[in-house]
Amino acid sequence: MAEQEGSGLQVLLHTLQSSSDKASILAILQVLGDLLSVGTDKRIHYMISKGGSEALLQTLVDTVRTESPDYDILLPLFRLLVKVGLRDKQFGQKALELEALDVTLILARKNLFHSQNLLHCLWALRVFASSVTTGAMLGINGAMELLFKVITPYTRRCTQTIRAATEVLAALLKSKSNSRRAVNRGYVTSLLRLHQDWHNHDTANTYMLIRQGLLLCLKRLTTLRSGREAFLAAQGLEMLFTITQNCLDNKNMEPIISAVLQILRQCYPKSPLPLVTVNSAYSFMVPGSVTSEPLPAVTEEDFEDDGDEEVDKDSDSDEVKEEDDDLETDMDKLSSKPGPDRPEEELMQYEAMCPELSYSFEELESKFGDDLNLEDTQYVNHYDIPTASPRQRCFNKDQSSWEHEREDPVQTSILDRVKTGRSTVPLYSKKGPEMNSYINVQTNVLGIGSSGNDIPDVHTSLGEDAWDIEEISCPRMSASFSNSTKPRETVDFINKLLHTHPKCIPFHDPYLYMAKARRTRSVADFKMMAFPDLWGHCPPPSAQSMLERKWGVQRIKIFEDVQRLIQPTNVINKVVFSLDEPWPLQDTASDSLRFFSKFESGNLRKAIQVREFEYDLLVNADVNSSQHQQWFYFKVSGTRAAIPYRFNVINCEKPNSQFNYGMQPTLYSVKEALLGRPSWVRTGYEICYYKNHYQQNTAAAGRASGKCFYTLTFVTTFPHTEDVCYLAYHYPYTYSALMSHLDILEKSINPRQVYFRQDVLCQTLGGNPCPLVTITAMPQSTSPDHLEQFRE
Repeated sequence: MAEQEGSGLQVLLHTLQSSSDKASILAILQVLGDLLSVGTDKRIHYMISKGGSEALLQTLVDTVRTESPDYDILLPLFRLLVKVGLRDKQFGQKALELEALDVTLILARKNLFHSQNLLHCLWALRVFASSVTTGAMLGINGAMELLFKVITPYTRRCTQTIRAATEVLAALLKSKSNSRRAVNRGYVTSLLRLHQDWHNHDTANTYMLIRQGLLLCLKRLTTLRSGREAFLAAQGLEMLFTITQNCLDNKNMEPIISAVLQILRQCYPKSPLPLVTVNSAYSFMVPGSVTSEPLPAVTEEDFEDDGDEEVDKDSDSDEVKEEDDDLETDMDKLSSKPGPDRPEEELMQYEAMCPELSYSFEELESKFGDDLNLEDTQYVNHYDIPTASPRQRCFNKDQSSWEHEREDPVQTSILDRVKTGRSTVPLYSKKGPEMNSYINVQTNVLGIGSSGNDIPDVHTSLGEDAWDIEEISCPRMSASFSNSTKPRETVDFINKLLHTHPKCIPFHDPYLYMAKARRTRSVADFKMMAFPDLWGHCPPPSAQSMLERKWGVQRIKIFEDVQRLIQPTNVINKVVFSLDEPWPLQDTASDSLRFFSKFESGNLRKAIQVREFEYDLLVNADVNSSQHQQWFYFKVSGTRAAIPYRFNVINCEKPNSQFNYGMQPTLYSVKEALLGRPSWVRTGYEICYYKNHYQQNTAAAGRASGKCFYTLTFVTTFPHTEDVCYLAYHYPYTYSALMSHLDILEKSINPRQVYFRQDVLCQTLGGNPCPLVTITAMPQSTSPDHLEQFRE
């Protein structure tokens, strides 16, 4: 039956090519149209397999080459060609070989003022141009010049034909040669003017598809460097930016706004990061390493290339055959104990790292008796390990993180002295009486004693002089107080402050942390401690749900970035913090925020004030590297309450982030901590993560194309005026915190039930011990069976 159907179709196709009778040709076209109008695409693919495309194209060529082409045949033939051509991947190449391109262009030129006939020709050209090779040939034969005669300024006549012409032009511009030809002939400016005219007159948004087609043509042209240059020279960036500002909230304009946004991002000039070097601000001489040569100068060619990118895909995959022995089918093997992988004598070389293998527990027996299976007991040095559940010892259950009711009277008195007390440096007044400036943390820091043994009595007064909150917020870990005007009083004050430290903070000892922080070695030789690490933090007062992202936030942020280029006079562009500068950049008399990150796990390399309440931030790369730039942790001071500040971390590397799906940065307020609410809380809104215009040069990236960077942007408001807050990618966890937690953990366990041992596996390259921790259950008794079970 299938052979009969196939032979019948072939007869129709053969008759179509050989017949010159108009009635017969129309009848066959009608039959083929009816066959392809019902059912699935399988019928069309079956017709293609039987030579249907070639038969239709040959009929087209023969019909056009007659003395008087019959449009009664050509119009249904064009409709059938389009239906088949959309499913035939080789249709453009077949049309080129059968010379159907030339005859279609001839027909189109003859029917410039006959919209219906021209429309059918344009439909066919659009299908032909789906092949880039065929599209390039059409461009050589003058197809683009023809189309620009069809695409006119705004009119209500022949709009369907104009729309088809824009679609054909967009298809032709997929060819690089056509795009270059169009740029050289000034079509970029022409397209911008056409789009501007249609946008201004189409107030009812009736012809959005025509405007969208024109934008698609511009997008294809601006993939070339020459196209971008022509676009910028024609003020295209300003023109499209202005067009979209009045319709951002109109969801009906979504296709137009999306197309404009893509063009603006594509045409925004690529530039290197505003850094002296892409390498880390910190370097460390690794044993056996060779000093790297400086990177070559950055040029325009390092960022942009008009060439086509070719990606070779290796389709051959080696099949790895895995054979697993099914022991469950062999009961003899299951009943016997498998032997060790290596001789027991060889395992003894690990005795230094695993002393429990040879531990006799005699010392334990003499200390606790023969019976090791005892009940739990309470220890003097017991520490509470925090859980994920909300705690009520630091927060009220129904209290938000920034509410101030029922404040701890001791903590309130401390904060009052910080707010109102005299500082050792002159202060200047701001607009309000409560607005005080704070000294620079880099030049006036707070010292801390080496231990807490000389802490004054808890009932002792805090003293006559109060200290600046910015001094308290980032204390110095060294015993040297050369930068402090009253070193002894400073030590006394911080000791009194720590004496009132809330004991409800779980699993934290500030004095132990200070001791561990002093022993920690760092490449940057940190001298300061972050207040959250010293003071500690409680779990948040309540669970925080994922942030729901508002529609249209990302495009608004991108438009604001484009506005910097269009309106540079509105941009402050002032560097307020930089690790690359040997001198402080922050002016205490300025209203801008003050940044600092020279503490353990701190990671902020540069801060640039863009607008009054907007800052570009650049995080530091890993030591001896130009990569791995994602984590940030820094201190910010000089805040103003209830003011929305925007922060842009502009040198992120990941192509996507959980910040696009509800994740938020974390914030720690020093004033909140002194009020008895020390906590890292999720903060920020209008959060999005997107690719920006910064790009690393090819030499630094080590590949053919430069590495792109991404921006994490978020808006946050600070809880207090003149507060000191810490912002971080996630809850920070320093090496010093790890070492102090290990000591606290060892003291918190019951040694009669838990075996805990901490050894040093090795030393890091920086000189810090790498701990090896063994934690397991103690044997139930000293019997050989229990000891053997323990050592297994």
